Amino acid sequence: MEQLISEAEKLLKKLIATPSLSREEDGTAHLFEEYLTQKHIPFHRKGNNVWAKNLHFDENKPTILLNSHHDTVKPNQSYTMDPFTPVEKDGKLYGLGSNDAGASLVGLLATFLFYYDRKLQYNIIFSATAEEEISGENGVKSILSDIGPVDFAIVGEPTQMNLAIAEKGLVVLNCTARGTASHAAHHNDDNSIYKAMEDILKIRNYEFDKVSDVLGKVKATVTIVNAGSQHNVVPDHCDFTIDVRTNELYSNQEIVDIVSGLLKSEVQPRSLRLNSSRIPMDHPIVEAAGREGCTFYGSPTVSDQALMPFSSVKLGIGDSLRSHTADEFVYLAELQEGIRKYINILSHIL
Repeated sequence: MEQLISEAEKLLKKLIATPSLSREEDGTAHLFEEYLTQKHIPFHRKGNNVWAKNLHFDENKPTILLNSHHDTVKPNQSYTMDPFTPVEKDGKLYGLGSNDAGASLVGLLATFLFYYDRKLQYNIIFSATAEEEISGENGVKSILSDIGPVDFAIVGEPTQMNLAIAEKGLVVLNCTARGTASHAAHHNDDNSIYKAMEDILKIRNYEFDKVSDVLGKVKATVTIVNAGSQHNVVPDHCDFTIDVRTNELYSNQEIVDIVSGLLKSEVQPRSLRLNSSRIPMDHPIVEAAGREGCTFYGSPTVSDQALMPFSSVKLGIGDSLRSHTADEFVYLAELQEGIRKYINILSHIL
């Protein structure tokens, strides 16, 4: 285990040093190919997704997927150090993607290697996937049919090694209020901006009936408003966008139907793919995590779980509050203890 932890730290530093913005992950995908080749472990690659199966993979056994992503967001303007230079300081490892989700990714790989050649009750598949930060079509969704049946997944995201047993979904609604164009000097009772304001106020005040005991309320927030181009022209339409974070008690289509019935504006969802998820409390992985001292919670952030049509949990190294921040870092002690905890949790099942 100590050797795997040491190798995980080295690999994480290489990942930080290799730019891997979403859709540009070729370099980091190659790092995983290179590492697995050195370990003499057969692997598959599709696009910028790399995955491998345990040595004694048996199609008659249930399968666990250990998945995390190797793409990153763009570094923001507030960085005070080079985001692509791994720096160790005061027990921290700095660098873009160190926390989200490089530490979880190398931690899951170390866990896969720990169990790789053992006779187990489950199969294990490790996957390092692309385009998570943009929920892209060429990420984990693109390889699920190649991987084959999965009974449940551990999705590596920074959760402080506590277990997210539920995750909010996301549906983004593009809305258009239509009116009549006119000169601003003339009376107009059909002002598209005023119509949009009325609908925006409805969204602000609306409460969805179903409240989850884990994820709480559905949260709808207007985040973009666009209309007009000249000060003296009333525009014939006003566009606005609603970001809706759903709980597991609604499908995304139900959310669209409710909002469409509530507003006078036209409502068009960008996508219905990112649904909420929840796993039963008596699931083996939940019980195993409980034995290792994990606390359980509902996550407000969306991950690759939303694209998985099977049971999953979110469990990973680091802190979600550090994600997408300047001078991102992970504690090396978090990485070390996280790997041990991954291995110990799975020991109760495997």
